[in-house]
Amino acid sequence: MDIITKKKLNILIQLAEADKHFARAEREMIQKIASDRKFPEEEVNKLIRNPEPIDTLGALSNDQKFDYLQDCIDLIFADQKVFESEVIFTKSIAIKLGFKKNVVDFLIENTGKKPVDELKNAVFAQYW
Repeated sequence: MDIITKKKLNILIQLAEADKHFARAEREMIQKIASDRKFPEEEVNKLIRNPEPIDTLGALSNDQKFDYLQDCIDLIFADQKVFESEVIFTKSIAIKLGFKKNVVDFLIENTGKKPVDELKNAVFAQYW
C-alpha cells in the first residue's frame, strides 16, 4: 500500500470533516485522488470511518509537500464554501509540512488566478 497516498487521503478526510459536514464534492475529490493513484476504495472507506492521527510529514519531498498543500486548498474549494475551520486545519498542515502558515491565505487568494507552477515558485520563495 502506498503510504504517501494514504497519509494524504487521511489529511484530506480530516480536512473535509473540519467543518462538521463531509460534502459530496469533497468525498468525490478524495475518491478521485485515491482512484488516480490506484489506492483501494475499501481502504479509503476505512479511513473515512476511522481517520488516523496525522504523523510527521517531514520525510516528503518538496514536490510532495506542495502537492499535499495544493490538494488541501483544492478540497477547501470543492464544496464552493470556505470555512474558517478548514482554513485553520490547513494552516496546521502547512506548518507540519514546513511552510509558514500564511501560505494558506496566499494560496486561497491566488488559486485559479495564477498557473500552478507560478504558485509553487512563489510558495517556495516566500513561504518556506
